[in-house]
Amino acid sequence: MSKIIVLIGAPGAGKGTQARLLHERCGIPQISTGDMFREMKTLDTPLAREVQAIMASGRLISDEITYRIVRERTSKPDAAGSYVLDGYPRTAVQAEQLEELAREQGKEIQAIEVSVPEDELFKRLTGRRTCPICGEIYNIYSKPPANHGYCDLHPDTALTHRADDYEDTVRTRLETYNTLTAPLLDYYERTGRLEKVDGTGDVGRIYGEIERLVS
Repeated sequence: MSKIIVLIGAPGAGKGTQARLLHERCGIPQISTGDMFREMKTLDTPLAREVQAIMASGRLISDEITYRIVRERTSKPDAAGSYVLDGYPRTAVQAEQLEELAREQGKEIQAIEVSVPEDELFKRLTGRRTCPICGEIYNIYSKPPANHGYCDLHPDTALTHRADDYEDTVRTRLETYNTLTAPLLDYYERTGRLEKVDGTGDVGRIYGEIERLVS
């Protein structure tokens, strides 16, 4: 039976990287809510226009609208078999909506938590620096540049620190995750569909564990 693979993890846990690797190495489509929302800004469909109006007003996009976007995206031919969801569901309401979608599509749901201690997440996020020219990502704790504050590949270019990686913002992002998304772990655990993977250490080892669970 085809699967809907739900990767769950806090900001900085690396679930986006793992979803991309599943796509590249196993051919499982990576369906990211972030990508879908960005695409909505450029489309001219009734749903896209509705989303654009909500974004322009500064309101949050509701669970119902998000579900409609996910449902529309997963009805495309590339998602006819198994696919991996990156960034959805984020709330208990969205998890219930996903059950309905899985029944409709004749798929089973497999939830995998990429687990990383909070102090490690904090370092990953607050320590992240990016080259504005080539996009190379550094971390002042785990992967510092040779010359502090400057890109190795573009030595005259100062690295940037994203606004959502400042300490106060990171704390808020982690608190929001713990409040809204962590209850999903209980939901999937109660129904016997939650697998856990240690998200610290080598990316290749983490991927190997996830691939084994998926296959």
